[in-house]
This record gives sequence, C-alpha cells and structure tokens, in this order.
Amino acid sequence: MIRRRVSILGSTGSVGCSTLDLMDAAETAGTGAFEVEVLTGGANIARLAEQARRWRPALVVTAWPAQLEALTAALAGTGIATAAGEAAIVEAATRPVDWVMAAIVGAAGLRSAWAAAGTGATLALANKESLVCCGTALIDRVRRSGGQLIPVDSEHSAIFQVFPADAPERVARLVLTASGGPFRTLSRAEMAGITPERAVAHPNWSMGAKISVDSATMANKGLETIEAAYLFAMPAERIDVVVHPESIIHSLVEFIDGSTLAQLGPPEMKTPIACALAWPDRLAWPAPRLDLPALGRLTFEAPDEARFPALALARQALQAGGGAPTIFNAANEVAAMAFLDRRLAFLNIAAVIADTLGRVTNSGVSSGSDDACDAALAVDAEARRMAESIIGKLARAA
Repeated sequence: MIRRRVSILGSTGSVGCSTLDLMDAAETAGTGAFEVEVLTGGANIARLAEQARRWRPALVVTAWPAQLEALTAALAGTGIATAAGEAAIVEAATRPVDWVMAAIVGAAGLRSAWAAAGTGATLALANKESLVCCGTALIDRVRRSGGQLIPVDSEHSAIFQVFPADAPERVARLVLTASGGPFRTLSRAEMAGITPERAVAHPNWSMGAKISVDSATMANKGLETIEAAYLFAMPAERIDVVVHPESIIHSLVEFIDGSTLAQLGPPEMKTPIACALAWPDRLAWPAPRLDLPALGRLTFEAPDEARFPALALARQALQAGGGAPTIFNAANEVAAMAFLDRRLAFLNIAAVIADTLGRVTNSGVSSGSDDACDAALAVDAEARRMAESIIGKLARAA
C-alpha cells in the first residue's frame, strides 16, 4: 500500500488530471491511499471544483484572481479554503506534504516549483521548464532541503529508472527517444501551411496544446536534452536523440562496457507518474501492458535537424550555458503560443527562437545571481519581450 500526502500544482492540465486519475485507480484497486493538501489550476473552474469535491483538499487555488469568486461559489458549503493568484500558488506550494507534483506548464510554473523544492518533499517534476531555466540550482535546492527530485517526463523517468546514480562514471552516453511528432515524414515545403489543429494532433501521446506543438517542432526534445544534461550531470556531447515512431522505448542508457539498458512501456503518462508517486516502491494499478508480438517490430531513425532546427538550437543553447537555455525556452513558449493564436507560421517558430537567442544573448543578459529563480525570470522576461518584437516584425512584413 502506497500512502502519500500530496499537492498537485496544475491539477487541471493533462499531467495533473492523469495524476488524479492514477490516484483514483490505485485507491479503487486497494493499492494506494492519498490525502490531498492542495490543488491548483487555471481558468477551468468547473474542472478544478469537480476535482476538489472528489479529493477534499485543504486549499484550492486558481491562477486567475478574476475567477476566485466563481471558485468560492462552486465550493460553497464544502469547508475547502480558496485563494487566487501567483503568490497564493507559491504559498500553497510550501505547505508540508510528502509529495508535490509540479505540472504547471511553462515558465509560469517556475516560482511554485522553486518554492516546493525548498520544502523537503519529493518533487515530481513535470514542469521541465523549471529545470531548463534554473539548471542545477533547482536540483541543489531540493537536496539541501532533504527532498528528492524525480522526473516525470517519460524520457527522463526511463533514464532515472536505470541510471546508476551511485556510479555515474559507468555511463558512456544517454539516448533520448522521440516520436518525431505528426510531421516526421513531411518536407519543409509541406510544413509551410501547417495549422494549429494539425500540430496538436499527436499520433501517440495525449498532451496539452503547447506541448503538442513542441513535439511537432521537436523543440520539446531540445528542452529534454537540456533537462537530461542537468538531471544526470551529462555533457551535451554525450546525449543523443533518436527518432522512434512507436514510442515504446522511452530512453536508453549506454554503459562504458557496450551494454545498453532501456525502459519500455506503452505511451501512457500515468506510468512515469506512478513511478514518481511510489518511488522507490512500485504502485500496482490497472496499467496498460506491453504486447511485443502485437507490435511486431520497433523502428528507429536519426532526427533531421534541417527540417527540425529547434533541436539543434536547443543543443547550442545548452553548450552556450548561462542564460541561453532560459532564452531558448522563453522564445519557444512565445512563438508556440503565437502559432496557436494564428499570429505566426509553423516554420517561423524556430526562426523566432534563433533570432531571440542571438539578440538577447548578445545583449549581455546573464543568469548569474544568488537567487537562480529570480535571475532566470529576469532573463525570461527580456527574452519574451524580444520574441514578441520579432513576431510583430514578421507579421508586419507578411
């Protein structure tokens, strides 16, 4: 029986909903017992209230102050406290619990993840942007507090499960797998007219809109390369990416003796969440099972960085260091959202990232500071301003 007192930051998003669904399945199966301290969400008040009525947390927070009245009304008579705004989410993240799921998408989740990292709880990190922006400072903060950071991304969860943390010198390289996204076989010319509807239709995974766009551009794999470098103290030249369309092998660790260990499973986010929730134990739940004969074969190919330049740009940002990974992340977020808002062409997402990296990095912005979170957010803000300016110029030139 796995017992945890938990907080879910970003409970109404894809990962947050999957976490609560997993907890419900484990409780139904009699293998888990969970007490929820905090739920936080965005503008989807109906879903947030429904989750709160099911799990009876002590506190529910919406990121949108204008939605507080609606949230409070929806939970009238339940005795559940409500709050709103970024400061309230950060405060909620510091409440004493065993386990915190950090699943707020993008740099918006950075302050709350940073706050949770200082509590001594296990930090289940789905918000890769926090690690991309804060780097090893986030890992150090978790360790100093007596907590543990467990990655939730399927690729990093796969590596985490087989990586010899007590003997990292045995590892020769890490190999991250990528589905290739919905446009893996398209030429650059064929990508010119890509619409948001096509970009969010991932062939294997069920994800939010922004992350689906990141998968389509392979910016997501770039962010994951940066994340892997920090998580496993691995230099960029020892981290490779291979396209694996079936999304069955989630990543591999190659050892110095030539052996390679891989973690396999169906493309189901609840599996890495279950690993993070129960670690170092295992949680029994009605998980989908791998049927290798039914699959028949697994295929692999090298990524095409000419068609998907965001992957190479991320590696360049990692090698540049300093504020460059934060700049990459900020420019990508702004560009991806502009694409979803139909203000930017699909192929211009990478162009905006490249231009922003050149302009902001060259302007001398640095992430060097005693407070890595504040420093990263300062770089993030400058990069966002520059990216929006670049998008505006592209729109005027169109």
